[in-house]
Amino acid sequence: MSLLSNIAAIAGSILIPNSVGWLGAISTRKEVTGSWYQNLSKSSLTPPNWVFPVAWTSLYTTMGVASYLVYSSGNGFSGPAKIPLALYGTQLALNGIWSPLFFVAHRPDLSLLDILAMDAFVAATIYSFAEVNKTAALMLLPYMAWISFATYLNFSVWRNNPIKTAIMD
Repeated sequence: MSLLSNIAAIAGSILIPNSVGWLGAISTRKEVTGSWYQNLSKSSLTPPNWVFPVAWTSLYTTMGVASYLVYSSGNGFSGPAKIPLALYGTQLALNGIWSPLFFVAHRPDLSLLDILAMDAFVAATIYSFAEVNKTAALMLLPYMAWISFATYLNFSVWRNNPIKTAIMD
């Protein structure tokens, strides 16, 4: 692979997860500062809103580089990287669903189920990445730590705020 195609592949690998984050941010921008979220009873450990885009941009970029390492080390989608990349794609899809569930649908219950599944898929992704490229697996550990913390925050919101739906009203 030429230097230019390597750079393009790395850039594409970084762009994919960051696009998931940008789509989530666009769909939830007004909701984050809206009354529903502001009036929730949240954990005292909830960081200020500005922390989230900084953390997520770093994590998405690292995830992209890690996926590139697995892709290039594992002969793409036809070699041993096939299953690890499928797991990676699944956890990324779950990641993309979380923000609309939580912020737009106002469903901390459904977003909690989503993030619990994401936790499991990220753990499986890390395990499977290690079989192909140990550096890539290690690069995902901060992501696992962050979504574990996010799971706690989501759980706290779910626990502290009764959900009212049209069926329950």
